Amino acid sequence: MPQASREIRRRIKSIGNTKKITKAMELVSAAKMRKAVNNVLASRSYSDLAWQTIINLAEKTDKSLHPILQKRKVKKMAMIVVTSNRGLCGSFNSQLVSECVQFIKDKEVKVKIDLILVGSKSKELVYRYKHHAKAEFEKYDVTAKIEEVRPLAKLVIDEYMKGTYDQVNIAYTDYITSLKQVPRVKQLLPLEREDEMLGDVGGEKGRSFDKLRTREEYEYIFEPTPDEVLKQLLPRMIEIQIYQAILESDASEHSARMLAMRNATDAAEDMIDDLTLAFNQARQAGITQEIAEISTSMIAIE
Repeated sequence: MPQASREIRRRIKSIGNTKKITKAMELVSAAKMRKAVNNVLASRSYSDLAWQTIINLAEKTDKSLHPILQKRKVKKMAMIVVTSNRGLCGSFNSQLVSECVQFIKDKEVKVKIDLILVGSKSKELVYRYKHHAKAEFEKYDVTAKIEEVRPLAKLVIDEYMKGTYDQVNIAYTDYITSLKQVPRVKQLLPLEREDEMLGDVGGEKGRSFDKLRTREEYEYIFEPTPDEVLKQLLPRMIEIQIYQAILESDASEHSARMLAMRNATDAAEDMIDDLTLAFNQARQAGITQEIAEISTSMIAIE
């Protein structure tokens, strides 16, 4: 019985140490989540209006003015996959990987797909599912500046304009609330109007294009020339969409990790409570046994 009590006491101490770690990780993730959520909310409206502008341009402007406006038969596509660098964030990565696998299964019989990886966990698509990776980019813990995603944006835009790819998609996780994140594959190129905006897929309060559009129709006047304006504007708008998608993924990742660590901390507390009860019962049983042995000895002496 004393040996059982020592074993229970050792487990309580071990789980207590684990609880301290998970609690600390929860606090760190909460701090990162607040920063990431502030970033994503601050830029979401601008990103929505930027995407609306570029879609309207694509619909009303001569397609021959810029390669990004030109649609062609899809024979080869690229997909940017945005995951985290680390685990311990629940099903955050596995859900996105599953979404990518399903998307590829639906497309691979018709077109060839190259992956562009952002985040270490996206390598699962290469190692486990044997898909081809075109390039890999560093994933920052909390993306703060658009310059951090500019090399990625430049690669996909240049390859699309050269005709290497006929379609470019981005797989990321939309931040809805701190308790709800939804994996999504969004088409970046060629330009297409969609019903849902970044950060809104699956949400109850939709920010669709129809709700953002006014009743007035606008004609675009280009200064100095359409070629010069589109050359500068269109790549920047695509870059903003990639940047916003990564911000959404950052907020989703740290929210998922904070929740996972909170659940782990709560589970540790429950285990400690159960083990403490078992320890007290074992100690009480040991004391009762010792009293019974003493009483038996006293009776034998008498």
